[in-house]
Amino acid sequence: MAIEKVVVPVAGLGTRLLPATKSQPKEMLPVGRKPVVQYVVEELISQGLKRFLFITGKNKRSIEDHFDRDPELLERLRAEGKDDLLDELDYEREGVTFFYVRQRLNPMGVPGGLGAAVAMAEDFVGGDDFVVALGDTIITGGDYSGLVRRMMASHERHRPAATVAVVEVSEEEVSRYGIVKPQKRTGSDFEAEDLVEKPLLGEAPSRLAIAARYVFSPVIFDAIRRTAPGVGGELQITDAIANLLKMGHKVRCVKLRPDERRYDIGTPESYFKAFVDFALADPQYGYVVRQYLQRKLREV
Repeated sequence: MAIEKVVVPVAGLGTRLLPATKSQPKEMLPVGRKPVVQYVVEELISQGLKRFLFITGKNKRSIEDHFDRDPELLERLRAEGKDDLLDELDYEREGVTFFYVRQRLNPMGVPGGLGAAVAMAEDFVGGDDFVVALGDTIITGGDYSGLVRRMMASHERHRPAATVAVVEVSEEEVSRYGIVKPQKRTGSDFEAEDLVEKPLLGEAPSRLAIAARYVFSPVIFDAIRRTAPGVGGELQITDAIANLLKMGHKVRCVKLRPDERRYDIGTPESYFKAFVDFALADPQYGYVVRQYLQRKLREV
């Protein structure tokens, strides 16, 4: 049975991007001409996913409003002949449905971690395999990356409990991510021996970082229930995936291709870089932005 359900966690507080995120989600910050989360949704729709569950939280209502159908706006765009914008905004026409559930804060005043967010999708998922895509991370490559499609194909072929996207990062970056220890020499699709959440510099088993896209079978919920919260009371999905291995299940990894790039919109630096890249790539305004930047750089 084809995978068509996707869970999009968007409950993070976005504190590293304050004050921009005080009253709006970081997932709704514009990158180029679209909010971050719209790139994520379009990527997944392009790869055949139709049923979305957003795990939301405090001050996240604008995400629901953004994907809600607005007949008046659609009619105005239609009357003005703006078919390109209609294609981007009329998700109902593509047979896509959106669902929302709120993740409550834990006793320490934080959402509780990615593992806790995924756990809230159990009723939505039922007995089906499903995708998880972080709503603050854009994956690009060509028009849209085929990463998730490759992951789903690998998952259906090898039948692991989890299939995880990975990307090679620098030695200095390993302490920021969950890191995979490959079972053998790595190709583009390989089996994991272990996973470590944010290892100390010099202690990482590889430089292969988990890249914000996952395919899970429902057994992940059992693994989450067996996972203890970590620092700050947060339940990490990396620890839950490591528990899958301890439970005797297989975990596979699919690498991003050289032409694919991950944009993790988590800090001002990463946000600025993403905005500049997408603005420069804009088919209508990219040339003007490039000329402007070149002029400004000459003034420095």
